[in-house]
Amino acid sequence: MAAPSSAYQKLLNMGTKIVAVGRNYAAHAKELGNAVPKEPVLFMKPTSSYLGNGGTIEVPHPLESLDHEVELAVVIGRKARDVPESSAMDYVGGYALALDMTAREIQAAAKSAGLPWTVAKGQDTFTPISSVLPTSMVPDPDNLELWLKVDGEIRQKGSTKDMIFKIPFLISHISSLMTLLEGDVILTGTPKGVGPVKAGQKITAGITDLLDVHFNVGKRQRPSSS
Repeated sequence: MAAPSSAYQKLLNMGTKIVAVGRNYAAHAKELGNAVPKEPVLFMKPTSSYLGNGGTIEVPHPLESLDHEVELAVVIGRKARDVPESSAMDYVGGYALALDMTAREIQAAAKSAGLPWTVAKGQDTFTPISSVLPTSMVPDPDNLELWLKVDGEIRQKGSTKDMIFKIPFLISHISSLMTLLEGDVILTGTPKGVGPVKAGQKITAGITDLLDVHFNVGKRQRPSSS
């Protein structure tokens, strides 16, 4: 497995935002009863939601579970604004594996009320992420196998070749809306098979032949009243 240099790890610390792409795999859109989008569905996550490999994903009170969504993360290598699709890959600084942990009950309530997804997606520990792989180690990001297991049982397995909107288009599209800065991350969507995890379970996930990660799941401790 890869052992990326500290220079690549610093990229994540520099980032200002996480731009996530929803419903970017047709089978996942359908499993949640959503239409396949005609343009990217975007939402934001704060960088404070990052959790390093080996950490504990926290299920906040009063929830009993969170849904796992395994994704390829594209780490931006330099400032990008109004980038043409033809040169978009020049702005990629590296890749990582990330989980977009989702409080599905909160998201469902928000969707039905026409409200944002921030509370369902942006809480602390809701973006577990691997080390950053340099682009030289990922010659074909459009053909990577992503997988995720819960307690050793396979839950998700899919290929980035099935993404509806490919990486160059996403970089071009997002940079036409907002400037992407060095270290910013694009979460490119999840293949089918999303489902719940509860406190006490363990998640392992990876990019086949490149890296793997592991996370425990626990209950968030409520602050004691003074």
